Amino acid sequence: MIASIDTLPSGARLRADVCIVGGGAAGIALALRLEGRGLDVVLLEAGGRRRSSAAQGLYAGEVAAPALHSPTDHYRHRVLGGSTATWGGRCVPLDPIDFEARDWIPYSGWPIRYETVAAYYPDALALAEAGDCDYRPETAVDGGMSPMIEGYRSEVFDQGNLERFSCPTDFGRRWAGRLAENPRLKVLLDANVTEIVTSPDGTRVDHLEIRTLAGKAFTLAAARVVLATGGLEVPRLLLASRRYDPRGIGNARDWVGRTYMCHIAGSTADVRFKPRGAGIDNGYARTWDGVYVRRRLHLAPEAQRRLRVGNIVLRLHHPRLPDPAHGRGILSLIYLARPFIGYEYAKRLHGGTPLTARLAVRHALNVLGEGVEVGRFLAGWARRRTFAARKFPSLVVQPQNGAYTIDVHSEQAPNRDSRVTLSTRTDPFGMPRVRVDWRYLPVDIATVRTAIGALGEDLAARGLADLTFDPEAVEADMLRDGAFGGHHIGTARMADTPERGVVDADCRVFGLANLYVASSAVFPTSGQANPTLTIVALALRLADHLAGLPRVAA
Repeated sequence: MIASIDTLPSGARLRADVCIVGGGAAGIALALRLEGRGLDVVLLEAGGRRRSSAAQGLYAGEVAAPALHSPTDHYRHRVLGGSTATWGGRCVPLDPIDFEARDWIPYSGWPIRYETVAAYYPDALALAEAGDCDYRPETAVDGGMSPMIEGYRSEVFDQGNLERFSCPTDFGRRWAGRLAENPRLKVLLDANVTEIVTSPDGTRVDHLEIRTLAGKAFTLAAARVVLATGGLEVPRLLLASRRYDPRGIGNARDWVGRTYMCHIAGSTADVRFKPRGAGIDNGYARTWDGVYVRRRLHLAPEAQRRLRVGNIVLRLHHPRLPDPAHGRGILSLIYLARPFIGYEYAKRLHGGTPLTARLAVRHALNVLGEGVEVGRFLAGWARRRTFAARKFPSLVVQPQNGAYTIDVHSEQAPNRDSRVTLSTRTDPFGMPRVRVDWRYLPVDIATVRTAIGALGEDLAARGLADLTFDPEAVEADMLRDGAFGGHHIGTARMADTPERGVVDADCRVFGLANLYVASSAVFPTSGQANPTLTIVALALRLADHLAGLPRVAA
Protein backbone atom coordinates (compact mmCIF):
# COMPACT_ATOMS: atom_id res chain seq x y z
CA MET A 1 0.00 0.00 0.00
CA ILE A 2 0.97 3.61 -0.53
CA ALA A 3 -0.81 6.20 1.59
CA SER A 4 -0.21 9.41 3.49
CA ILE A 5 0.59 8.81 7.13
CA ASP A 6 -1.88 11.61 7.82
CA THR A 7 -4.67 9.10 7.12
CA LEU A 8 -3.75 7.42 10.41
CA PRO A 9 -4.87 8.76 13.80
CA SER A 10 -2.32 11.03 15.44
CA GLY A 11 -0.39 9.28 18.18
CA ALA A 12 -0.50 5.88 16.49
CA ARG A 13 2.36 3.55 17.40
CA LEU A 14 3.59 1.61 14.38
CA ARG A 15 5.72 -1.51 14.18
CA ALA A 16 7.74 -3.26 11.47
CA ASP A 17 10.44 -5.82 10.99
CA VAL A 18 12.35 -3.33 8.83
CA CYS A 19 11.76 0.40 8.62
CA ILE A 20 13.33 2.26 5.69
CA VAL A 21 13.60 6.02 6.15
CA GLY A 22 13.65 7.68 2.74
CA GLY A 23 11.92 6.80 -0.52
CA GLY A 24 14.61 7.63 -3.07
CA ALA A 25 16.66 5.24 -5.21
CA ALA A 26 18.22 3.51 -2.19
CA GLY A 27 15.04 3.16 -0.17
CA ILE A 28 12.94 1.92 -3.08
CA ALA A 29 15.62 -0.54 -4.23
CA LEU A 30 15.87 -1.88 -0.69
CA ALA A 31 12.09 -2.24 -0.34
CA LEU A 32 11.76 -4.03 -3.68
CA ARG A 33 14.61 -6.40 -2.83
CA LEU A 34 12.96 -7.37 0.45
CA GLU A 35 9.79 -8.39 -1.39
CA GLY A 36 8.92 -12.00 -0.71
CA ARG A 37 11.43 -12.35 2.12
CA GLY A 38 8.78 -12.79 4.83
CA LEU A 39 9.37 -9.42 6.45
CA ASP A 40 6.92 -6.66 7.32
CA VAL A 41 8.47 -3.49 5.90
CA VAL A 42 7.51 0.14 6.36
CA LEU A 43 9.02 2.76 4.06
CA LEU A 44 8.74 6.31 5.39
CA GLU A 45 8.93 9.09 2.79
CA ALA A 46 8.91 12.70 3.96
CA GLY A 47 7.35 13.93 0.71
CA GLY A 48 4.30 12.88 -1.24
CA ARG A 49 3.62 11.52 -4.71
CA ARG A 50 4.02 15.03 -6.12
CA ARG A 51 6.40 17.82 -5.29
CA SER A 52 5.35 20.29 -2.62
CA SER A 53 7.00 23.61 -1.83
CA ALA A 54 6.18 23.15 1.87
CA ALA A 55 7.89 19.75 1.99
CA GLN A 56 10.80 20.93 -0.15
CA GLY A 57 11.32 23.88 2.18
CA LEU A 58 12.33 21.46 4.93
CA TYR A 59 15.57 20.89 2.98
CA ALA A 60 16.59 24.54 3.30
CA GLY A 61 19.77 25.08 5.28
CA GLU A 62 23.01 27.04 5.40
CA VAL A 63 26.09 26.97 3.19
CA ALA A 64 29.36 28.29 4.58
CA ALA A 65 30.66 29.40 1.17
CA PRO A 66 27.75 29.93 -1.26
CA ALA A 67 30.14 30.39 -4.20
CA LEU A 68 31.42 26.84 -3.64
CA HIS A 69 28.20 24.94 -2.98
CA SER A 70 24.59 25.06 -4.11
CA PRO A 71 21.77 25.84 -1.68
CA THR A 72 20.88 22.76 0.31
CA ASP A 73 17.35 22.54 -1.14
CA HIS A 74 18.68 22.23 -4.71
CA TYR A 75 19.53 19.00 -6.55
CA ARG A 76 17.42 16.89 -4.18
CA HIS A 77 13.69 16.42 -3.88
CA ARG A 78 11.47 15.60 -0.94
CA VAL A 79 9.10 13.37 -2.90
CA LEU A 80 8.61 9.66 -3.51
CA GLY A 81 11.51 8.80 -5.81
CA GLY A 82 13.80 11.36 -4.21
CA SER A 83 16.45 12.88 -6.42
CA THR A 84 15.69 10.43 -9.24
CA ALA A 85 12.88 12.89 -10.00
CA THR A 86 15.54 15.13 -11.54
CA TRP A 87 18.75 13.13 -12.13
CA GLY A 88 20.54 12.94 -15.46
CA GLY A 89 20.54 9.14 -15.57
CA ARG A 90 24.27 8.47 -15.88
CA CYS A 91 24.97 4.91 -14.62
CA VAL A 92 28.66 4.19 -14.17
CA PRO A 93 30.25 1.63 -11.82
CA LEU A 94 33.12 2.39 -9.52
CA ASP A 95 36.53 1.05 -10.52
CA PRO A 96 38.66 -1.55 -8.68
CA ILE A 97 41.26 1.11 -7.85
CA ASP A 98 38.61 3.05 -5.92
CA PHE A 99 38.53 0.30 -3.31
CA GLU A 100 42.30 0.32 -2.77
CA ALA A 101 44.14 2.12 0.00
CA ARG A 102 46.26 4.70 -1.86
CA ASP A 103 48.85 6.54 0.21
CA TRP A 104 48.38 9.74 -1.82
CA ILE A 105 44.59 9.81 -1.22
CA PRO A 106 43.85 10.40 2.48
CA TYR A 107 41.51 7.94 4.23
CA SER A 108 41.25 5.84 1.06
CA GLY A 109 40.44 2.14 1.02
CA TRP A 110 37.08 0.41 1.39
CA PRO A 111 36.51 -2.41 3.90
CA ILE A 112 34.86 -4.44 1.14
CA ARG A 113 36.17 -5.61 -2.23
CA TYR A 114 35.22 -4.25 -5.63
CA GLU A 115 33.86 -7.68 -6.59
CA THR A 116 31.45 -7.56 -3.64
CA VAL A 117 29.74 -4.46 -5.04
CA ALA A 118 30.16 -5.39 -8.71
CA ALA A 119 28.04 -8.52 -8.17
CA TYR A 120 25.03 -6.23 -7.65
CA TYR A 121 25.57 -3.92 -10.62
CA PRO A 122 23.47 -6.01 -13.07
CA ASP A 123 20.41 -5.86 -10.82
CA ALA A 124 21.03 -2.17 -10.09
CA LEU A 125 21.14 -1.46 -13.83
CA ALA A 126 17.85 -3.32 -14.25
CA LEU A 127 16.13 -1.14 -11.64
CA ALA A 128 17.58 1.99 -13.24
CA GLU A 129 16.52 0.73 -16.68
CA ALA A 130 20.02 1.21 -18.07
CA GLY A 131 20.38 -2.12 -19.83
CA ASP A 132 22.99 -4.84 -19.60
CA CYS A 133 26.07 -4.70 -17.40
CA ASP A 134 28.29 -4.36 -20.46
CA TYR A 135 30.64 -1.38 -20.53
CA ARG A 136 32.77 -2.53 -23.47
CA PRO A 137 32.43 -0.54 -26.71
CA GLU A 138 33.21 -3.67 -28.74
CA THR A 139 30.17 -5.58 -27.48
CA ALA A 140 27.68 -3.14 -25.94
CA VAL A 141 26.59 -1.90 -29.38
CA ASP A 142 25.88 -4.12 -32.36
CA GLY A 143 28.94 -4.01 -34.59
CA GLY A 144 30.95 -2.15 -31.96
CA MET A 145 31.46 1.58 -31.51
CA SER A 146 33.79 3.82 -33.45
CA PRO A 147 36.63 5.29 -31.39
CA MET A 148 36.22 8.70 -29.80
CA ILE A 149 39.53 9.80 -31.34
CA GLU A 150 40.48 7.89 -34.45
CA GLY A 151 44.00 6.50 -34.33
CA TYR A 152 44.50 7.20 -30.63
CA ARG A 153 46.10 4.29 -28.78
CA SER A 154 47.46 5.10 -25.35
CA GLU A 155 48.72 3.50 -22.17
CA VAL A 156 47.85 6.65 -20.25
CA PHE A 157 44.19 7.07 -21.20
CA ASP A 158 41.68 4.31 -21.83
CA GLN A 159 38.80 5.01 -24.21
CA GLY A 160 37.62 1.42 -23.98
CA ASN A 161 34.93 1.80 -21.33
CA LEU A 162 31.53 3.42 -21.52
CA GLU A 163 28.99 5.31 -19.54
CA ARG A 164 25.37 4.12 -19.70
CA PHE A 165 22.26 6.20 -19.25
CA SER A 166 18.95 5.50 -17.59
CA CYS A 167 15.78 6.88 -19.19
CA PRO A 168 16.31 8.67 -16.70
CA THR A 169 14.01 6.59 -14.53
CA ASP A 170 12.08 8.29 -11.76
CA PHE A 171 12.07 5.45 -9.21
CA GLY A 172 8.95 6.78 -7.49
CA ARG A 173 6.83 6.79 -10.64
CA ARG A 174 8.34 3.73 -12.26
CA TRP A 175 8.16 1.38 -9.29
CA ALA A 176 5.10 2.72 -7.44
CA GLY A 177 2.96 -0.11 -8.81
CA ARG A 178 5.20 -2.83 -7.40
CA LEU A 179 5.48 -1.00 -4.10
CA ALA A 180 1.70 -0.70 -3.83
CA GLU A 181 1.09 -4.37 -4.69
CA ASN A 182 3.42 -5.78 -2.04
CA PRO A 183 1.12 -7.05 0.75
CA ARG A 184 3.85 -6.86 3.41
CA LEU A 185 5.04 -3.36 2.50
CA LYS A 186 3.53 -0.09 3.68
CA VAL A 187 4.77 3.12 2.03
CA LEU A 188 3.79 6.02 4.27
CA LEU A 189 4.11 9.44 2.70
CA ASP A 190 4.40 12.87 4.37
CA ALA A 191 6.24 11.13 7.23
CA ASN A 192 9.10 13.26 8.54
CA VAL A 193 11.43 11.44 10.91
CA THR A 194 12.58 14.09 13.36
CA GLU A 195 14.48 11.94 15.86
CA ILE A 196 16.02 8.51 16.22
CA VAL A 197 15.46 7.53 19.83
CA THR A 198 17.89 4.94 21.13
CA SER A 199 17.84 2.86 24.27
CA PRO A 200 19.31 4.84 27.19
CA ASP A 201 22.64 3.01 26.81
CA GLY A 202 22.76 3.97 23.11
CA THR A 203 23.22 0.41 21.82
CA ARG A 204 20.07 0.07 19.72
CA VAL A 205 17.27 2.09 18.18
CA ASP A 206 14.18 1.99 20.36
CA HIS A 207 11.84 3.94 18.07
CA LEU A 208 11.55 6.78 15.58
CA GLU A 209 9.69 10.04 16.19
CA ILE A 210 7.61 11.06 13.17
CA ARG A 211 5.89 14.38 12.50
CA THR A 212 3.78 15.73 9.66
CA LEU A 213 3.19 19.22 8.33
CA ALA A 214 -0.49 18.68 9.14
CA GLY A 215 0.43 18.65 12.82
CA LYS A 216 0.25 14.93 13.56
CA ALA A 217 2.81 12.89 15.49
CA PHE A 218 3.59 9.18 15.45
CA THR A 219 6.17 6.68 16.69
CA LEU A 220 7.51 3.62 14.94
CA ALA A 221 9.45 0.74 16.44
CA ALA A 222 11.28 -1.65 14.12
CA ALA A 223 13.59 -4.58 14.62
CA ARG A 224 15.94 -2.91 12.14
CA VAL A 225 16.05 0.65 10.82
CA VAL A 226 17.73 1.80 7.60
CA LEU A 227 18.48 5.45 6.89
CA ALA A 228 18.18 6.00 3.14
CA THR A 229 17.83 9.77 3.18
CA GLY A 230 20.93 10.86 1.25
CA GLY A 231 24.34 12.28 2.06
CA LEU A 232 23.06 15.49 3.69
CA GLU A 233 20.03 14.21 5.59
CA VAL A 234 21.75 11.12 7.01
CA PRO A 235 24.25 13.17 9.06
CA ARG A 236 21.59 15.72 9.90
CA LEU A 237 19.35 13.09 11.46
CA LEU A 238 22.22 11.31 13.24
CA LEU A 239 23.60 14.54 14.69
CA ALA A 240 20.18 15.90 15.67
CA SER A 241 19.23 12.72 17.58
CA ARG A 242 20.99 13.61 20.82
CA ARG A 243 18.51 12.69 23.55
CA TYR A 244 21.07 10.48 25.34
CA ASP A 245 24.32 11.72 23.80
CA PRO A 246 25.00 15.38 22.94
CA ARG A 247 27.32 14.24 20.14
CA GLY A 248 24.43 12.54 18.33
CA ILE A 249 24.17 8.94 17.18
CA GLY A 250 27.17 7.06 15.78
CA ASN A 251 29.40 10.06 16.43
CA ALA A 252 31.47 8.99 19.40
CA ARG A 253 34.65 9.51 17.36
CA ASP A 254 33.52 12.63 15.48
CA TRP A 255 33.12 11.09 12.02
CA VAL A 256 29.47 11.85 11.30
CA GLY A 257 29.27 14.60 8.69
CA ARG A 258 33.02 14.56 8.05
CA THR A 259 34.81 13.84 4.73
CA TYR A 260 31.97 15.37 2.73
CA MET A 261 32.70 14.90 -0.98
CA CYS A 262 31.00 15.75 -4.25
CA HIS A 263 33.03 15.61 -7.47
CA ILE A 264 35.44 18.02 -9.07
CA ALA A 265 33.92 18.93 -12.41
CA GLY A 266 33.86 21.56 -15.10
CA SER A 267 35.29 22.47 -18.49
CA THR A 268 38.84 23.58 -19.14
CA ALA A 269 41.54 23.61 -21.84
CA ASP A 270 41.12 23.89 -25.61
CA VAL A 271 41.99 21.15 -28.06
CA ARG A 272 42.17 21.22 -31.87
CA PHE A 273 42.59 18.03 -33.82
CA LYS A 274 44.60 17.55 -37.01
CA PRO A 275 43.06 17.74 -39.54
CA ARG A 276 40.43 19.93 -37.95
CA GLY A 277 37.58 17.84 -36.55
CA ALA A 278 38.49 14.69 -38.46
CA GLY A 279 38.05 11.29 -36.83
CA ILE A 280 36.16 12.52 -33.77
CA ASP A 281 33.09 10.77 -32.40
CA ASN A 282 32.16 12.20 -29.01
CA GLY A 283 28.45 11.52 -29.31
CA TYR A 284 26.07 8.80 -28.18
CA ALA A 285 25.35 5.36 -29.59
CA ARG A 286 22.44 3.07 -28.70
CA THR A 287 22.55 -0.52 -27.55
CA TRP A 288 20.29 -3.30 -28.84
CA ASP A 289 17.61 -2.30 -26.30
CA GLY A 290 17.82 1.44 -26.97
CA VAL A 291 20.04 2.50 -24.06
CA TYR A 292 22.28 5.46 -24.78
CA VAL A 293 26.00 4.90 -24.23
CA ARG A 294 29.05 7.08 -24.74
CA ARG A 295 32.80 6.73 -24.63
CA ARG A 296 35.06 8.86 -22.45
CA LEU A 297 38.78 9.08 -21.72
CA HIS A 298 39.64 7.40 -18.43
CA LEU A 299 43.03 7.93 -16.80
CA ALA A 300 44.31 4.36 -16.55
CA PRO A 301 44.83 2.92 -13.04
CA GLU A 302 48.55 2.41 -13.72
CA ALA A 303 48.85 6.08 -14.69
CA GLN A 304 46.97 7.14 -11.55
CA ARG A 305 49.46 5.24 -9.42
CA ARG A 306 52.49 6.54 -11.31
CA LEU A 307 51.29 10.15 -11.30
CA ARG A 308 49.89 9.87 -7.74
CA VAL A 309 46.55 11.44 -8.59
CA GLY A 310 42.91 10.56 -8.13
CA ASN A 311 40.51 8.84 -10.48
CA ILE A 312 39.32 11.01 -13.39
CA VAL A 313 37.51 10.87 -16.71
CA LEU A 314 37.63 13.42 -19.52
CA ARG A 315 35.17 13.99 -22.35
CA LEU A 316 35.39 16.05 -25.53
CA HIS A 317 32.96 18.89 -24.97
CA HIS A 318 31.49 21.65 -27.08
CA PRO A 319 33.22 25.07 -26.97
CA ARG A 320 32.56 27.48 -24.14
CA LEU A 321 29.03 28.74 -24.64
CA PRO A 322 29.58 32.37 -23.60
CA ASP A 323 32.16 32.85 -26.38
CA PRO A 324 30.30 33.44 -29.68
CA ALA A 325 33.46 32.58 -31.65
CA HIS A 326 32.25 28.98 -31.76
CA GLY A 327 29.91 30.08 -34.57
CA ARG A 328 27.14 27.59 -33.75
CA GLY A 329 23.62 28.92 -33.69
CA ILE A 330 22.24 26.31 -31.32
CA LEU A 331 24.96 26.99 -28.74
CA SER A 332 24.23 30.70 -28.94
CA LEU A 333 20.50 30.07 -28.61
CA ILE A 334 21.03 28.02 -25.47
CA TYR A 335 23.20 30.76 -24.03
CA LEU A 336 20.55 33.39 -24.79
CA ALA A 337 17.86 31.16 -23.24
CA ARG A 338 19.72 30.88 -19.95
CA PRO A 339 16.95 32.52 -17.84
CA PHE A 340 14.57 29.71 -18.86
CA ILE A 341 16.87 26.77 -18.13
CA GLY A 342 16.64 24.98 -14.78
CA TYR A 343 19.15 25.84 -12.08
CA GLU A 344 20.74 22.39 -12.05
CA TYR A 345 21.74 22.64 -15.72
CA ALA A 346 22.12 26.39 -16.26
CA LYS A 347 25.07 26.63 -13.88
CA ARG A 348 27.12 24.10 -15.81
CA LEU A 349 26.12 25.40 -19.22
CA HIS A 350 27.00 29.02 -18.66
CA GLY A 351 29.48 29.28 -15.84
CA GLY A 352 27.98 32.50 -14.56
CA THR A 353 29.29 34.71 -17.40
CA PRO A 354 27.10 37.85 -17.57
CA LEU A 355 25.15 38.44 -20.76
CA THR A 356 26.11 41.89 -22.07
CA ALA A 357 24.41 43.69 -24.95
CA ARG A 358 27.47 43.17 -27.16
CA LEU A 359 27.52 39.43 -26.45
CA ALA A 360 23.79 39.20 -27.07
CA VAL A 361 24.15 40.74 -30.54
CA ARG A 362 26.99 38.39 -31.53
CA HIS A 363 25.08 35.35 -30.30
CA ALA A 364 21.94 36.51 -32.13
CA LEU A 365 23.94 36.71 -35.36
CA ASN A 366 25.05 33.10 -34.86
CA VAL A 367 21.43 32.03 -34.44
CA LEU A 368 20.31 33.92 -37.55
CA GLY A 369 23.24 32.64 -39.58
CA GLU A 370 22.31 29.01 -38.86
CA GLY A 371 18.55 29.43 -38.71
CA VAL A 372 17.76 26.28 -40.69
CA GLU A 373 20.23 24.15 -38.71
CA VAL A 374 18.85 25.53 -35.44
CA GLY A 375 15.32 24.62 -36.49
CA ARG A 376 16.37 21.08 -37.37
CA PHE A 377 18.21 20.71 -34.09
CA LEU A 378 15.22 21.89 -32.04
CA ALA A 379 12.88 19.54 -33.87
CA GLY A 380 15.25 16.64 -33.26
CA TRP A 381 15.69 17.63 -29.63
CA ALA A 382 11.93 17.66 -29.07
CA ARG A 383 11.62 14.24 -30.65
CA ARG A 384 14.60 12.62 -28.95
CA ARG A 385 14.44 14.31 -25.54
CA THR A 386 11.41 16.45 -24.70
CA PHE A 387 8.77 13.92 -25.75
CA ALA A 388 10.81 10.71 -25.65
CA ALA A 389 10.35 8.11 -22.93
CA ARG A 390 14.07 7.38 -23.09
CA LYS A 391 15.66 10.78 -23.36
CA PHE A 392 18.73 11.80 -25.29
CA PRO A 393 21.20 12.43 -22.44
CA SER A 394 22.83 15.76 -23.25
CA LEU A 395 23.81 18.35 -25.79
CA VAL A 396 26.33 17.23 -28.41
CA VAL A 397 27.29 19.86 -30.99
CA GLN A 398 30.31 19.71 -33.28
CA PRO A 399 32.07 23.10 -33.34
CA GLN A 400 32.53 24.90 -36.65
CA ASN A 401 36.00 26.05 -35.69
CA GLY A 402 37.12 22.54 -34.75
CA ALA A 403 37.94 23.56 -31.18
CA TYR A 404 36.69 21.47 -28.27
CA THR A 405 36.95 21.98 -24.56
CA ILE A 406 37.68 19.18 -22.08
CA ASP A 407 34.85 18.23 -19.78
CA VAL A 408 36.17 16.92 -16.45
CA HIS A 409 34.61 14.58 -13.90
CA SER A 410 37.11 13.81 -11.19
CA GLU A 411 37.43 12.17 -7.81
CA GLN A 412 37.40 14.40 -4.75
CA ALA A 413 39.63 13.13 -1.95
CA PRO A 414 38.24 12.75 1.59
CA ASN A 415 38.93 15.78 3.77
CA ARG A 416 37.90 15.83 7.42
CA ASP A 417 37.46 19.59 7.31
CA SER A 418 34.86 19.28 4.55
CA ARG A 419 31.78 18.57 6.57
CA VAL A 420 28.05 18.67 7.21
CA THR A 421 26.95 19.94 10.62
CA LEU A 422 23.84 21.40 12.23
CA SER A 423 22.73 25.00 11.96
CA THR A 424 21.43 26.99 14.90
CA ARG A 425 18.31 27.58 12.81
CA THR A 426 15.46 25.09 13.03
CA ASP A 427 12.69 23.88 10.74
CA PRO A 428 8.94 23.93 11.56
CA PHE A 429 9.39 20.75 13.62
CA GLY A 430 12.11 22.32 15.75
CA MET A 431 14.75 20.12 14.13
CA PRO A 432 18.11 21.84 13.42
CA ARG A 433 18.62 22.63 9.76
CA VAL A 434 21.67 21.36 7.92
CA ARG A 435 24.84 23.41 7.48
CA VAL A 436 27.32 22.59 4.69
CA ASP A 437 30.98 23.57 4.72
CA TRP A 438 32.38 21.99 1.54
CA ARG A 439 36.16 22.12 1.10
CA TYR A 440 38.68 20.60 -1.25
CA LEU A 441 42.34 19.56 -1.09
CA PRO A 442 45.38 20.35 -3.30
CA VAL A 443 45.33 16.78 -4.66
CA ASP A 444 41.87 17.43 -6.12
CA ILE A 445 43.15 20.22 -8.35
CA ALA A 446 46.44 18.44 -9.00
CA THR A 447 44.50 15.46 -10.37
CA VAL A 448 42.82 17.62 -12.99
CA ARG A 449 45.90 19.64 -13.83
CA THR A 450 48.06 16.52 -14.18
CA ALA A 451 45.51 14.61 -16.26
CA ILE A 452 44.96 17.49 -18.67
CA GLY A 453 48.70 17.95 -19.07
CA ALA A 454 49.21 14.24 -19.65
CA LEU A 455 46.49 14.19 -22.31
CA GLY A 456 48.06 17.14 -24.11
CA GLU A 457 51.47 15.48 -24.16
CA ASP A 458 49.98 12.18 -25.32
CA LEU A 459 48.01 13.73 -28.19
CA ALA A 460 50.94 15.87 -29.30
CA ALA A 461 53.37 12.94 -29.25
CA ARG A 462 51.07 11.10 -31.65
CA GLY A 463 50.57 14.13 -33.88
CA LEU A 464 46.82 14.08 -33.33
CA ALA A 465 46.01 17.42 -31.69
CA ASP A 466 47.20 20.58 -30.04
CA LEU A 467 45.92 21.03 -26.50
CA THR A 468 46.39 24.36 -24.76
CA PHE A 469 45.58 25.22 -21.19
CA ASP A 470 46.79 27.41 -18.39
CA PRO A 471 47.71 25.19 -15.43
CA GLU A 472 47.14 28.13 -13.11
CA ALA A 473 43.58 28.56 -14.42
CA VAL A 474 42.51 24.98 -13.73
CA GLU A 475 41.51 25.66 -10.13
CA ALA A 476 39.28 28.56 -11.14
CA ASP A 477 37.77 26.53 -14.00
CA MET A 478 36.92 23.64 -11.70
CA LEU A 479 35.51 25.87 -8.95
CA ARG A 480 33.66 28.25 -11.27
CA ASP A 481 30.39 26.51 -10.43
CA GLY A 482 31.44 25.05 -7.09
CA ALA A 483 30.94 21.48 -5.90
CA PHE A 484 29.29 19.28 -8.48
CA GLY A 485 25.52 19.03 -8.20
CA GLY A 486 23.75 16.46 -6.11
CA HIS A 487 26.63 14.09 -5.39
CA HIS A 488 26.58 14.11 -1.59
CA ILE A 489 29.16 11.54 -0.54
CA GLY A 490 31.10 10.30 2.47
CA THR A 491 29.32 11.81 5.48
CA ALA A 492 28.77 8.44 7.22
CA ARG A 493 31.75 6.61 5.82
CA MET A 494 32.22 2.85 5.80
CA ALA A 495 35.30 1.56 7.64
CA ASP A 496 36.88 -1.46 9.28
CA THR A 497 36.76 0.12 12.72
CA PRO A 498 34.84 2.92 14.47
CA GLU A 499 38.11 4.83 14.73
CA ARG A 500 37.94 5.44 10.96
CA GLY A 501 34.25 5.71 10.15
CA VAL A 502 30.56 5.57 11.00
CA VAL A 503 29.32 2.26 9.55
CA ASP A 504 30.89 -1.17 9.19
CA ALA A 505 31.23 -3.31 6.07
CA ASP A 506 27.55 -4.28 6.36
CA CYS A 507 26.53 -0.59 6.53
CA ARG A 508 25.56 -0.95 10.20
CA VAL A 509 26.27 2.05 12.40
CA PHE A 510 29.08 1.18 14.79
CA GLY A 511 27.82 0.58 18.31
CA LEU A 512 24.16 0.17 17.38
CA ALA A 513 22.74 -3.30 16.88
CA ASN A 514 19.91 -2.38 14.53
CA LEU A 515 20.69 0.87 12.66
CA TYR A 516 21.94 0.85 9.06
CA VAL A 517 22.65 3.38 6.31
CA ALA A 518 21.87 2.99 2.59
CA SER A 519 23.28 6.05 0.86
CA SER A 520 26.35 7.49 -0.84
CA ALA A 521 27.01 8.81 2.66
CA VAL A 522 28.76 5.47 3.33
CA PHE A 523 31.23 5.72 0.41
CA PRO A 524 34.77 6.02 1.84
CA THR A 525 35.95 7.61 -1.43
CA SER A 526 34.08 9.16 -4.35
CA GLY A 527 35.83 7.71 -7.41
CA GLN A 528 35.16 9.17 -10.84
CA ALA A 529 31.67 7.69 -11.22
CA ASN A 530 28.31 9.29 -10.57
CA PRO A 531 27.07 7.66 -7.35
CA THR A 532 23.51 6.49 -8.15
CA LEU A 533 24.34 3.08 -9.60
CA THR A 534 26.55 2.17 -6.64
CA ILE A 535 23.97 3.55 -4.19
CA VAL A 536 21.42 1.12 -5.62
CA ALA A 537 23.93 -1.76 -5.70
CA LEU A 538 24.81 -1.26 -2.02
CA ALA A 539 21.11 -1.01 -1.12
CA LEU A 540 20.46 -4.36 -2.81
CA ARG A 541 23.41 -5.89 -0.96
CA LEU A 542 22.09 -4.51 2.34
CA ALA A 543 18.65 -5.97 1.63
CA ASP A 544 20.17 -9.42 1.15
CA HIS A 545 22.08 -9.00 4.41
CA LEU A 546 18.98 -7.96 6.37
CA ALA A 547 16.91 -10.79 4.90
CA GLY A 548 19.52 -13.28 6.07
CA LEU A 549 19.62 -12.10 9.68
CA PRO A 550 17.74 -13.94 12.45
CA ARG A 551 14.22 -12.67 13.07
CA VAL A 552 13.89 -10.50 16.17
CA ALA A 553 10.96 -8.63 17.65
CA ALA A 554 10.63 -4.89 17.23
